[in-house]
Amino acid sequence: MQENVTGEQAPPVEEAKERDSLQAENAALRDRLLRALADAENTRQRGERMAKDARQYAIADFARELLTVLDNLHRAIAAAERRPADMTNDSSLLEGIKATERILTSTLERFAVRRVEALGAKFDPALHEAVMQVEDDEHDPGTVVQVLEDGYVIHERLLRPARVTVARRRQERASHSEAVKPRDHDGFRHFET
Repeated sequence: MQENVTGEQAPPVEEAKERDSLQAENAALRDRLLRALADAENTRQRGERMAKDARQYAIADFARELLTVLDNLHRAIAAAERRPADMTNDSSLLEGIKATERILTSTLERFAVRRVEALGAKFDPALHEAVMQVEDDEHDPGTVVQVLEDGYVIHERLLRPARVTVARRRQERASHSEAVKPRDHDGFRHFET
């Protein structure tokens, strides 16, 4: 038996209570320590993920701005190719624009910016923005039939969606008189379409 502060021996019941109390306090402290360690580990991992994302996607806004330049280069090349090339200066200018476009595309690719291949693909709202639908019997419904503006991803994230035209089936047109038929029951006039 232990002696208490006054020098008397503590009864065994009090000693058992004190031991149980100390064990419970020890378990609570151990639990708090483990939770604090787990929280610190989670914070470290979150910090690593944020640093990795910052490294990978830091240029996203800058790249998005450069896409406008790339679009304009594509438009200039398309416009120049539609014109008859009767002057040597025009062909030299066109080659210079094409070289600039290749350099810019190559630079973007080095930083993991890639064009979304949309033409002929199934419409994917995660990658494409449907600007319009056209009736088309040659393609399956939901197929991208025209790309109005290229889309791009950086690593696996969407930088800009591709603006596309999507195919749909031709709708059979019934005459208006056949399409709308009045039904009369329960005293009210109803129309079916």
